[in-house]
Amino acid sequence: MAAVDIIVGSVYGSAFSVAETLEEALIGAGHQVTLHEEAQLSDLDTSHFWLWVTSTTGQGELPPNLLPLFEEMRESCPPMPELRYALATLGDSSYEHFCGAGVQLEALLQELQAQAVTEGLKVDASETLEPEEPALVWLSSWISKI
Repeated sequence: MAAVDIIVGSVYGSAFSVAETLEEALIGAGHQVTLHEEAQLSDLDTSHFWLWVTSTTGQGELPPNLLPLFEEMRESCPPMPELRYALATLGDSSYEHFCGAGVQLEALLQELQAQAVTEGLKVDASETLEPEEPALVWLSSWISKI
């Protein structure tokens, strides 16, 4: 099975809870999983599958624990065409910049030539009380591509 790095950006804990739920499902499917709450680029391996799970602040910004990695990647990362990833973003559509953190991450990953294995998930807090549920459905739709 595959090695998976789950990279989490969370402010109030919802994204972390989603990440733990996805970690459990991936381990149950036989994958080797490492959960990163405050990842640095040196902690990650581009030969692993990267699963991003992030919340979005009210202004569409990245959570503070994810911002240093994002900036490090933007400033010093070479193209990574070998990197395969998936991206789940939590947000609230009542805000102007709905899932803005995911939009920023997606743009950076595309700029670095990383390969998405599926369309990103956007979970709307104004429609869903338990973001783990749609995240598990989303994971089941592409887990065979890891």
